[in-house]
Amino acid sequence: MTAQLPFRPGVFTRLADEVPPAERYARYAARADPEAARGARHDTYAGTPDDVRKANGTESERPMRLPHRPRKPKRTPAAAATASLALTAALTLAAGCAPAGPATPTGEAAVRPHWAQSWGAAVQPPAGRAQGAPGNWSRRGFRDASVRQIVRVTAGGSQVRIRLSNRYGTAPLKIGGAALGRSAGGGAVWPGTTRRVTFRGAGSAVVPPGGELTGDPLPLAASPGEDLAITLRFTGRTGPATFHRVGLAPSYRAPGDHLTDVLPTAYTRTSRATYYLTGVDVLSRSAPVRGTVVAFGDSVTDGVGTTPGADRRYTDDLAARLTAARRGLGVVNRGIAGNMLLTRSPCAGEPGVARFRREVLDRPDVRTVILELGSNDIGLSHARTRCLPPSHRPLTARRLVDGYASLVRAAHRRGIKVIGTTVIPLHGYPGHTAREERLRARVNHWIRTGGAFDAVADFDRALADPAHPDRPRPGYAARDGLHPNDTGARALAEAIPLDRL
Repeated sequence: MTAQLPFRPGVFTRLADEVPPAERYARYAARADPEAARGARHDTYAGTPDDVRKANGTESERPMRLPHRPRKPKRTPAAAATASLALTAALTLAAGCAPAGPATPTGEAAVRPHWAQSWGAAVQPPAGRAQGAPGNWSRRGFRDASVRQIVRVTAGGSQVRIRLSNRYGTAPLKIGGAALGRSAGGGAVWPGTTRRVTFRGAGSAVVPPGGELTGDPLPLAASPGEDLAITLRFTGRTGPATFHRVGLAPSYRAPGDHLTDVLPTAYTRTSRATYYLTGVDVLSRSAPVRGTVVAFGDSVTDGVGTTPGADRRYTDDLAARLTAARRGLGVVNRGIAGNMLLTRSPCAGEPGVARFRREVLDRPDVRTVILELGSNDIGLSHARTRCLPPSHRPLTARRLVDGYASLVRAAHRRGIKVIGTTVIPLHGYPGHTAREERLRARVNHWIRTGGAFDAVADFDRALADPAHPDRPRPGYAARDGLHPNDTGARALAEAIPLDRL
């Protein structure tokens, strides 16, 4: 008997290999009315195909109405000349009166299909209990296993490719196989959607220590907000794994070869970290050529405090706002819990000033970076813990400001805009004192008034309790009294000005 997967409205239409109905409608509308079609490309289309109406029990819904395509009137030479003069005048007027600001997909149409980041994770060295990261598989790595990881893409495209990293590996990483499909919830994959990943045409590959590998393009259309299941097969022993500790979405592990399994029966072990997977790109025909917003930060960006598996980080809410506004921009989360701007940590890896080039500057599609770092630099300024190197010394506001300024200058040299964020209330930080609070106030004052950033998202005021500005307002923080919960994360996303991205 064939196992039945639960029906998920909105996914059923994308199981077939042909162009999805929404895309077919968008193409028809583009021929009939190009101006209207620009806004309708990713919008809900009128009507529902027969197979979805039957599956949903909505046979009585009205059929899809396609836009009327009027006949073009014959143009006389005089009429053509008049139209040309009118167009020239309109363009001249628009050039003189259009407000300044970042271009949108309508005004920044791509001249050709291009690859854009749609999901990403910052990678970290292997870590275990001693580094404050219990319950993950990075220390031992994998041997004769399949690992399935679920990611939510933020930008759509007609093809997909994955990127893998062995940055912190000490030996070559042998990939026995890889596959990608549409997630059906949990560790399940929608039947008929699995695509085997190749690397330069081969089904297996080797990633050298410190290296990165990009898979070949896969013919699978993806939509913003869609969950994809990416499965990696390891035949030999990997050694300690390059990973990202706070994945929030579960990863699934099965012994042996279960690369293309549709059902998750064999995937009996789970982890809330991601392994070797550092990015998912989409081939876009409509988004700006530089259409990726990178959120670069610490645990606030990483989503600590939000509901695991629910995609409630502020970056998720920001991506939803951009999709609703039809901006066509992807949002990539490069946060690392515990990360510091200036100090390398055994628990949270390279400092922001060191990893900024790899994760922001060297990506050609990055348009804007949201810089959210400094909380741990301030909170641990006078601390002595296993997560700090012996050379650590107390922080000054000047050193932190200089670190911010160096990243802003580097980004501007690449034509990347920088949105600065103020440091959130730190009253819940272990060992927090008035000394750290004065330091936070001085740094936040510079962020707001220093003029270094292209714009400022005031995370501090978005979270702070007006009656007690050094702590989060009630209902906005997780149980630790420090990290934003789902409500707090939404407030942070709303503090980011979309028109400045």
